[in-house]
Amino acid sequence: MNHPSLFSRQAWSGIAACCVVLAALPLLNLAFADGHPLHVPSYMVSLVGKFMCYALAALALDMVWGYAGILSLGHGVFFALGAYAHGMYLMRAIGREGVYQSDLPDFMVFLDWKTYPWFWSATDSFWYCVALVVLVPGVLAFVFGFFAFRSRIKGVYFSIITQAMTYAFMLLFFRNNTGFGGNNGFTDFKRILGYSISAPATKATLYLVTLAMLAGSLLLCRWIVKSKLGRVLQAVRDSESRLMFIGYNPLWFKLFVWTLSAVLCGIAGALYVPQVGIINPSEMSPANSIEMVIWAAVGGRGTLLGPIIGAFSVNGLKSWFTGAFPNLWLFALGLIFILVTRYLPQGIAGLAARWRKEQA
Repeated sequence: MNHPSLFSRQAWSGIAACCVVLAALPLLNLAFADGHPLHVPSYMVSLVGKFMCYALAALALDMVWGYAGILSLGHGVFFALGAYAHGMYLMRAIGREGVYQSDLPDFMVFLDWKTYPWFWSATDSFWYCVALVVLVPGVLAFVFGFFAFRSRIKGVYFSIITQAMTYAFMLLFFRNNTGFGGNNGFTDFKRILGYSISAPATKATLYLVTLAMLAGSLLLCRWIVKSKLGRVLQAVRDSESRLMFIGYNPLWFKLFVWTLSAVLCGIAGALYVPQVGIINPSEMSPANSIEMVIWAAVGGRGTLLGPIIGAFSVNGLKSWFTGAFPNLWLFALGLIFILVTRYLPQGIAGLAARWRKEQA
């Protein structure tokens, strides 16, 4: 299975130019007042920041689907767990500024809780919650992946159980007695590391951290897929039985990339929650995980850049479409997936690579 490569010298120049343009958006928002021709509205900064979080999640999915051939329909759970881990710190940072002016979050006061549950211990520490952002999705992925891969579950059966996993977590988090806010989730954040979360400078910082994380993750994934490890992962995708015949054990290679992908997804969720301002169990909806697959397919799986392009393209179209035709978006999304699968099996990245080849 051959995938187009977009990482030519010209492509790297384009990536660098895109990073510069993206980095300039929050700076233009801060430097120029509203009404100035160079002013970038605050809503645009938040929107692009959200898209970059989605792009990081799509990149994470591409590592397992595009390079190891493992189709996950449950990556939304890793995204949401990372968001909840960071959200716990953000809720603790509200302090007594909530509606009930209590040391407990408003939803706990409403449910007549007297103290924090044990798993909220130490969540007032930012760095402890950063560790949770990495460890919670990572440990869940490792345990789930170990038993699934050791049992040789793959293909559509693996996809189904990942979807069942995210649906089970969604139902669990919808319950009020789990301690995660029920169907309302976490919201009304006030500050992060002592800074007002609504301040333009804080929003710009969160945006730039997201951009840096996306660029760094792209470089890391590029290094992995170009290494011997990457070639083994592609061998798992193309012919796992032959790989076993020559002496490799696919279990640990699949487990590594699966866990790495979950961690990247959790980081994307953690960056998403302070920029969007809310996290609730609907982020674990199986439909959200399927959307991630569509981003990767539209952009071009197995290319790294493709899923990033797909995440921006599909979500940009979604932002416009839900405003113009709010009741038709899901039909449009399904049509996009069908058309791309039928006429552009290698996605936008494949189209771009084909055009570059014809121009050469």
